[in-house]
Amino acid sequence: MKLPLEGIRIVDLSSVVMGPWASQMLGELGADIIKVESPAGDVTRQMGPAKNPGMAAVFLSTNRHKRSIVLDLQRPEGKEALQRLVVDADVLLHNLRPQAAEKLGISYESFRSQNPKLIHCAAYGFHHAGPMANHPAYDDIIQAASGMAYLVGTISDQPRFVPSIVADKTAAYAVVSKIMAALLQRMHSGQGQALEVTMLETMVDFNLVEHLYGATFDPPIADMGYSRILTRERRPYKTLDGYLTVLPYTDKNWRDFFRIVGREELAEHPDFATMSARVDNADKVYAFLAEAVATRSSAELEAALLEAQIPVMRVNTIEDLLTDEQLQASGFWLEVEHPTEGRLRHTTPALSLRKNPADFERHAPLHGEHSVEILTELGYSSDEIQTLMQTGVSRVPAPSTPTSSNKETTE
Repeated sequence: MKLPLEGIRIVDLSSVVMGPWASQMLGELGADIIKVESPAGDVTRQMGPAKNPGMAAVFLSTNRHKRSIVLDLQRPEGKEALQRLVVDADVLLHNLRPQAAEKLGISYESFRSQNPKLIHCAAYGFHHAGPMANHPAYDDIIQAASGMAYLVGTISDQPRFVPSIVADKTAAYAVVSKIMAALLQRMHSGQGQALEVTMLETMVDFNLVEHLYGATFDPPIADMGYSRILTRERRPYKTLDGYLTVLPYTDKNWRDFFRIVGREELAEHPDFATMSARVDNADKVYAFLAEAVATRSSAELEAALLEAQIPVMRVNTIEDLLTDEQLQASGFWLEVEHPTEGRLRHTTPALSLRKNPADFERHAPLHGEHSVEILTELGYSSDEIQTLMQTGVSRVPAPSTPTSSNKETTE
């Protein structure tokens, strides 16, 4: 079966996580992703444990399904090669701030005349129209700016970051969604367009789905912040021998929970009887949960709650996920053989329409692994390619690093 983005070429100038993870997802849907790297390479090539230089764990997790070409875009020859790439491309993705993109000559207007069907996606921290348009933006910065660190602080002793690069990854999904929508719109109009995905607006939208709350109305009719989520009592609860997440949700769930813990009389208590009452009294409700759970063993309580169909879950460590029965049964974990990095563990992409591990057609590439291949496709002669290599405009992997074929094998 043909994949939805087969025949779509995406020139990806982005680095770090947001853009590369987005383009990896698009590659999984069949797009030809050409990763344009500077001579220094994507910074994630050095991020995390590695067997070989430039092939660190974070890079391997965010750059599958791509071909890598090195181009020094500070040089006229590098810009010329990029122009050749973009003239027939469907999408250009970059994460340079507006001022830097304009200076480097990769703004939408730089390509619009030669390729009116181009979808130009700029993904960065802050909207170009605001006073912070050229402010540096990383995940921690956006967690602070978007209210995320404050929200975590409401259940802690001070503002804190979520221990995940949640802004980068949430914005990556927005990049994928906008590019897919623009490709669909181009089918109707025949025209490309400029897209802008900003981490701040994406994360504020994400955070305020529930936390706009009383300010949904103008003027506000209650405080902002969904009280059930903001109580410090909302957490996994300590049992006699471990921790459980226990979440009676419906009125029936709560009646059954009161029966299981021997407190049937609370089913009619005004603080517990209805959903709205439980939301208004979240601190009291969750404090009661903590007290009740503490009297039982994990196995005993879990069995009783599962029998009553009350939502319950043991707390997994990240190491537990590697052997989790549900993930094993669904085929979530994929093991592939990388030509230079050996056996690797990958997750099944969330947006994938394919479940067969053999469909991993491209490994995360070596730095400049496909430079010659792509330059040849662009019409450069062997002599011209050699000149680009000798002058440092482009490069291929160092001779001591084994190169590899384009295909990845799986078992």
